[in-house]
Amino acid sequence: MKTRNITQADQFGRVAVLMGGSSAEREISMQSGMAVYEALKRQQVDVMALNVEDQLIAQLDDKNIDRVFNVIHGRGGEDGLLQGVLEAMKIPYTGSGIMASALTMDKLRTKLCWQGQGLVTPKWFVLESEKDIEPCSEYLGFPVIVKPALEGSSLGMSKATCKAGLMDALTLAAGFRCQVYAEQWVKGAEYTVAVVAGEALPIIRLETPHDFYDFEAKYQANNTKYHCPCGLSAQQEDEIKELALDACRVLGVTGWGRVDLFIDETGMTQLIEVNTVPGMTDHSLVPMAAKASGMDFDELVWRILETSFC
Repeated sequence: MKTRNITQADQFGRVAVLMGGSSAEREISMQSGMAVYEALKRQQVDVMALNVEDQLIAQLDDKNIDRVFNVIHGRGGEDGLLQGVLEAMKIPYTGSGIMASALTMDKLRTKLCWQGQGLVTPKWFVLESEKDIEPCSEYLGFPVIVKPALEGSSLGMSKATCKAGLMDALTLAAGFRCQVYAEQWVKGAEYTVAVVAGEALPIIRLETPHDFYDFEAKYQANNTKYHCPCGLSAQQEDEIKELALDACRVLGVTGWGRVDLFIDETGMTQLIEVNTVPGMTDHSLVPMAAKASGMDFDELVWRILETSFC
């Protein structure tokens, strides 16, 4: 394990843990934020918890904040908006900057960037209305998974196995007020790679009895299995870790994040998305990967906060 770059808690100054927000992921953000707050408090960091709903500038003003640990998931916290506010206020923060945050929040633009760099991601088709059902069906076939482009935690996602189901999935995803797309269904094993300070942590293989790793499987179910070691050979794991780092570099991701991917039935690795403010709950994947590397939760939180100096 690498040694700490910051050795004394007072070197961080006064830290605000931002949590909550107004996105559909608010409840998960509150859980993540309180876990981070308690971890920093245990380590004698001068820390305060801020439940952000609106008026962020007013909440930060006159509190003598030296840096921010951002745990606001989804739109408003993970999409460059919050990052822009903090840049304007000259307050250092954890996680990626404005551009990378905006790119990775938009799954469609993420796929376009990867495609331009020659990185493999499943085929997709943008759905704008009922007129797209037929051409999408012809292009991708069935089944497909339908996603709102600007949501996380699998919110608004559903599997479609026929044209009627595709229309229902479009209606559901469109309720999240952003672009919607259908993605080719990948048969194979799902993996996730946590990245902290430019280092890829041990890979986790996900296994769920659900159709896919949905919101319930992520945060509520007790039958989701997390395999770490993930079952790949050492060479395969090293190759996938490097791919995850490449996927982050293409998008400008810095600080920390989590790359989700599949290895399909042919053995090809297909990139799905990057989360730049991953969950930090007791069901979350980054803490699991950190633990497998010998890093407990408190140490993980400290290492992430260190990246606010970059």
